[in-house]
Amino acid sequence: MPVSPAMAEDLAREIGRLYEDAEASLLERLAKALEAGIDSPRWAELKLAAVGNLREAVETVADALQQDADGKVREALVTAYNRGRQAAVAELGALDIGRELVAREVLPNAPAVDRLAASLAQDTRPLYVRITRSVVDGYRRIVGRVSGGVLLGTVTRRQASQRALDQFAQRGVTGFIDSAGRGWDMAAYAEMAVRSVTARAAIEGHTDALAELGIGLVIVSDAPLECPLCRPWEGEVLALSGESGPHTIVAKHAIQPSGLFAPTRTVAVHVAGSLVEARGKGLFHCNCRHSLSAYLPGVTTRPPHHATPGTTYEDTQRQREIERHIRRWKRTQAAAMNEAARRKAGAKVRSWQAAMREHVAAHEDLRRKPQREQINTAR
Repeated sequence: MPVSPAMAEDLAREIGRLYEDAEASLLERLAKALEAGIDSPRWAELKLAAVGNLREAVETVADALQQDADGKVREALVTAYNRGRQAAVAELGALDIGRELVAREVLPNAPAVDRLAASLAQDTRPLYVRITRSVVDGYRRIVGRVSGGVLLGTVTRRQASQRALDQFAQRGVTGFIDSAGRGWDMAAYAEMAVRSVTARAAIEGHTDALAELGIGLVIVSDAPLECPLCRPWEGEVLALSGESGPHTIVAKHAIQPSGLFAPTRTVAVHVAGSLVEARGKGLFHCNCRHSLSAYLPGVTTRPPHHATPGTTYEDTQRQREIERHIRRWKRTQAAAMNEAARRKAGAKVRSWQAAMREHVAAHEDLRRKPQREQINTAR
C-alpha cells in the first residue's frame, strides 16, 4: 500500500478543530466585551479599564489551547508514523521480502517523533506569542475607532462596533502575514503546519520500514491535477539515501531465479534523485496528492498518467479561494451583534456558496468538500 500525505489528513483536521474552537471562543469573548455597557456614555472609558480582564481571559484560552494541542500533536505523530509503517507491511507482506516485516513488532521511532514534534513546536510557537497581543491590540483599536466615529456623529456606537468587529472576524482573530507575504488566520496556519508534519511522519514510518528490509528505492505516483512543484517528480524513481541528481544504477532484479547455479539478474534503473532532494524542492508539500511506494527493480512499472481534460491546477486553487471567502463571511456572521448584520453576512455566505456550486459544476474532476467551508472544523 503506497504512503501519501493524505494518510494523515484526518489527524491534522482533529488538531485543527482545537484551534478553530479557540478562535471562535476568542471572537465570542471579544464581542461580549465590546457589547457590555454599550449604551453607557462612559463606554470607551469602561472598555479601556477592562483590558486587564480581557487579557486574562485570552491568556486562559491560549494556555489551554497549547496544552491540548501539544498532547494531541504527539499522539498524531505516533499514529501517522505507525500508519506509514503499516502501509509498508501491506505493500510488501505478500512478498518474500516482506514476511519478516509482517511478523516484526516495532515501536515507533522515538527520535523521529521527537524531532518532528520539535519542528512543529518551532513553527507554531509564534501563534501562542501573538494570540494575546493580537486580541488585546485589536480590542484597543476597535474602542478607539468606535469612539472617534461616535464623536463625529456619523454612526451609533453599536454600528461602529459591528463594523470594526466584522473586519476583525473576516481576517481571523489572530490574522497575520508570513515571511512569504501570505495571509493566515490562526486555525488555518496551525492546521497547515500539523498536516505537513504528520504527513512527514507517515512517510518516514514507511521509508524506515523499507530501509530495514534493504529496499533503497521508491517511486512517486502520478496524481491528477498536480502542481508545478510536484510535476517533475511524477512517476520517477527516488533513492532513500546516497547520490542526489539524475543518475543510473545497476540493481539486482527483485525476483531472483532459484537454484544454486542460477545467474544473478540485474537491471538498469534511472534514478531522478534522492527523496530528501525531491522533498526539498516541493514534493509532498501541504495538500500534495502524490503517494510513494517501494520500487522493486525489474518488477515495478511506471504508473499510468492521469489525464484531466478541462480542469487545471489553477482551477483547484480557485476552489480553495472560494472556500476562504465562505469561511470569512461565516466568521463575520458569527460575530454579528444584531440581526441586520447577521442577515447581511448570511447573504454573502450564500452568494459564495452559489459561486462554489457553479465552479464545481463546470469542472467534472473537482469535488466539493463541505468540511473545508466550515468555521468549526479544520481546513
